[in-house]
Amino acid sequence: MSATPVTLIGLGPMGQAMVRALLAAGHPVTVWNRTAARAEGVVADGATLAATPADAVAASDLVVLSLTDYAAMYDILGTATEALSGRTLVNLSSDTPDRAREAATWAASHGATFLTGGVMTPAPMVGTEEAYVYYSGPTEIFAAHRATLARIGAPRHLGDDPGLAPLMYLAHLDVFLTSLSALLHGTALLGSAGITAKDAVGELMSTLAGIPAMLRAGADIGTQIDAGEHPGDLSTVTMMGATADHIAVATAAAGLDPALPHAVRAQYHRAIAAGHGKENWTRTIDAIRAPRLDA
Repeated sequence: MSATPVTLIGLGPMGQAMVRALLAAGHPVTVWNRTAARAEGVVADGATLAATPADAVAASDLVVLSLTDYAAMYDILGTATEALSGRTLVNLSSDTPDRAREAATWAASHGATFLTGGVMTPAPMVGTEEAYVYYSGPTEIFAAHRATLARIGAPRHLGDDPGLAPLMYLAHLDVFLTSLSALLHGTALLGSAGITAKDAVGELMSTLAGIPAMLRAGADIGTQIDAGEHPGDLSTVTMMGATADHIAVATAAAGLDPALPHAVRAQYHRAIAAGHGKENWTRTIDAIRAPRLDA
């Protein structure tokens, strides 16, 4: 049986990596990109460059989008809507859950089925055993294309709601981006005392790397949060909040941007004010779930 033809629109580093992974697995791949020169490398590897977005869509029943956001999808496919009927669009671009749901409705209005996705790997890892991708949208459509999509990374289907994959992607990036900001904040804090960024990052990376083991050493915090249980036998809101206070004070003394430590400190202060000082730090999720409107 011949491999399924695939069209891929958007040839940034991620899009190019996807094309090469599909080509390596024997799939005929048609590509299109606003800047045609970006296609030269993948065309040399065996992809076919379409002249227009409509031609690209018409070339395959399965159309994968790797774009900056969903607005780019409308810009590009707005001139190709007649070619969409009967196609499956798989949008692996980053955007919000609500915009993904709106896009699914838009695709359906033009006769296309729609899957959303979030690629949880950098471009160099696409197509490797370590790569995985979240998807959401109609289960039967996902099942029909699962084998092809697996060439990009192990597919994980979250359900029929097209907003779920973007939400999961953003949740991962929420943790990732906040961690990166914390790493740079700690680096700047140490830099205020003359410690080089090289030495600071080397020291601080051990904390980032050690967090999974620290969390596994205690109870299953996810299960406890679901149950509304926050036992403070290993750490408490008051104890962690005191450290958050000290970080904020040290930040001010160093003349650094206080936004990040102030945001963290505020969550502990609200938990303490609500009478939860003796409970676990996970109790601060209440402040995240119900933010103060005047904050």
